[in-house]
Amino acid sequence: MSNLFSPIAVGALTLPNRILMAPLTRCRADAEHVPGPLIAEHYAQRASAGLIIAEATMAMAGHSAFWMEPGIYSAAQVAGWKLTTTAVHAAGGRIFLQLWHGGRACHPLLNDGIQPVAPSPLAIVGDEVHTPQGKQPYVTPRELRDDEIPAIIAGFRQAAENAKAAGFDGVEVHGANGYLLDQFLRDGSNQRSGPYGGPVENRARLMLDVIEAVSAVWGSNRVGLRISPLNSFNSMLDSDPVGLSTWLAKRLNACQLAYLHVMRGDFFQQQTGDVLSPIRQHYQGIIVGNMGYQADEANAAIAAGLIDAVAFGTGFLANPDLPARIEAGAALTSPDPTTFYSPGPEGYTDYPFMA
Repeated sequence: MSNLFSPIAVGALTLPNRILMAPLTRCRADAEHVPGPLIAEHYAQRASAGLIIAEATMAMAGHSAFWMEPGIYSAAQVAGWKLTTTAVHAAGGRIFLQLWHGGRACHPLLNDGIQPVAPSPLAIVGDEVHTPQGKQPYVTPRELRDDEIPAIIAGFRQAAENAKAAGFDGVEVHGANGYLLDQFLRDGSNQRSGPYGGPVENRARLMLDVIEAVSAVWGSNRVGLRISPLNSFNSMLDSDPVGLSTWLAKRLNACQLAYLHVMRGDFFQQQTGDVLSPIRQHYQGIIVGNMGYQADEANAAIAAGLIDAVAFGTGFLANPDLPARIEAGAALTSPDPTTFYSPGPEGYTDYPFMA
């Protein structure tokens, strides 16, 4: 496993290993979306990751999609996140915050009756959202007007400022999994015209504008981007995911990001294909692979130059000392899905360390 344990320069950081912790929504904040000591303990336990990418965090108020997810738009949230960054740094770790807007995945019952917004008035189908009144169908979003989009970009910029004030080492822009930036990017959810619709260069405009705004705060060498060109989660499809991936890989070179975080597959197998190969061919920066990697495949993929690092999700969820277990060839604890989104420490901070 020597490739997984070789240091790597990722933007402004040098990571001691290439085993990253993927962002995992766990719904452990309070009703005001403030992260507390429990979240700090959870991340500090996992500080041996080369880099922790903290969970999807609300960049601005009024756009909750998970009820108890954290935010980064209030003073209380900044103070709450300081608990986490202080604890992770004390344990020798590095941590980025994932900045996020749920778009049409939000729900009025989570946002004081506010209708969600999206590039086009198309609802998520075939799934339901957790609310204080139980699981509810998603609602049809309101189409964002062009003149409202600058406020979205400004919200991401302010969130980046707040993440810096909270002590993070950088930020990841969430452009994946059917949330707002991904909704604009893929043609299955973006059916608008004008400067933010139609050809790929228009559909990608919001994501690129957000990257530019966030990079102005942090420097692009402390900014990552996550994409999921194939993933159909949240009713997402694209007519040409390989072509989209190829275009993005070329265009993102100019952004000089710390890394590009690529979810390589589809949770539901509605779309198949190889998006990593064209991204590797055309993208000149650090590529972090994600989705379904086991340690041996990850190590081989790094050795072959297909990717530069790997973000593990459920492996880190149930194994706070995942790098040590991989290095020792030890058995991994299996995660308990019934506690993925439940409150409290069970299934969150009580997974055992290796003896």
